[in-house]
Amino acid sequence: MTYCVGIKLKAGLVFLSNSRTNAGLDQISTFRKMIVYEKPGDRFMVLLSAGNLSISQSVREILQVEQLKDTPESDPITIWNAKSMFDAVRVLGAAIRRVHERDAAALKASGVDFNVSLIFGGQIAGEGMRLFQVYSPGNFIEATAETPYFQIGESKYGKPVLDRVLHPDTPLNEAAKCALVSMDSTLKSNLSVGLPLDMVVYETDTFTSDKVVCIDENNPYFQMMHNTWGQKLREVFDGIEDPVWNGGATATPLLQPAHRAQALKKIMTPQEKLI
Repeated sequence: MTYCVGIKLKAGLVFLSNSRTNAGLDQISTFRKMIVYEKPGDRFMVLLSAGNLSISQSVREILQVEQLKDTPESDPITIWNAKSMFDAVRVLGAAIRRVHERDAAALKASGVDFNVSLIFGGQIAGEGMRLFQVYSPGNFIEATAETPYFQIGESKYGKPVLDRVLHPDTPLNEAAKCALVSMDSTLKSNLSVGLPLDMVVYETDTFTSDKVVCIDENNPYFQMMHNTWGQKLREVFDGIEDPVWNGGATATPLLQPAHRAQALKKIMTPQEKLI
């Protein structure tokens, strides 16, 4: 199972993915879900993938050489010469559609859906950073200030902390920590998402990054964060007053009539109706 998150802030971009792939409890493998495309001084792009592994690997392979032509006379656009991230993600969409044309019918005949989800982000010289989520048909949406991150794969467990912490002005190191907490929450609740992790942090207008790390179970920072996050959550939980029943003294009563609804009606005989 996969969990990937991409975050776009004013200060830069954060990408994080796990690398566990499983087809059952006794068939677990490690396949990396992240790939970095870098031409120092000109462009820096990161691709995260989830879904059918054979499809995502094919898309990644074809993307490196895919050429998009808007007209027969126009020069081909590739991820290496695209003038904007919008054009680069269009090339990615074309690569997905090429794999679909080649494999979708055979997959369908075998009862397998054409399923792939991608996060693609980065910066090309001449424009600002951009972040996209790309779907199986090759269409895509772009991150905004109101939605500064995308998730693919097993996303539900790691979403709450992202919603509570992230905003466009969040510092990069804080965003990296938030992404790792999001991943840790997912690892805790879904055993099919597992280590090692790949993380890339990119600072705006640098067109390169040396903040690239593979995180395994022996990583000291991840161990510290995992233990501290669990401990602090427990401390916060213990610091919240328990609900008080039976008229006990409290400044925050739970047994209080709601403003717009009545308490649940109990059915006590076979003749009673709920409505």
